[in-house]
Amino acid sequence: MCGYQGEGDVASVDTRVDQDIRRLRVVVRGRVQGVNFRHYTLRAAQRLGVTGWVINRRDGTVETVAEGPSAALERFRASVAEGPPNAFVAQVDVEWGPATGEFSDFRVRYL
Repeated sequence: MCGYQGEGDVASVDTRVDQDIRRLRVVVRGRVQGVNFRHYTLRAAQRLGVTGWVINRRDGTVETVAEGPSAALERFRASVAEGPPNAFVAQVDVEWGPATGEFSDFRVRYL
């Protein structure tokens, strides 16, 4: 049997790849401010194609919220948990949720 279908028989095919888009919130504790952590996180997000933001919080932690495909977010989470060379990551709190689609890029936020 031939796999070709005539014009009238062409089935509707969704060509989009279901990438399981999710939202990830990470709070990193330790020596994470004053060590270029936000810009390290920005570069990781840009490299992996995720959107969202990162900020230094007043309590000395770094918080990031990112959205993208689950596989990219897993790599992003691992990168953030490692941190830049001068950082010391003592604790990583992670929350997963559904994506909201509110971000068009990834940015460093400031208080």
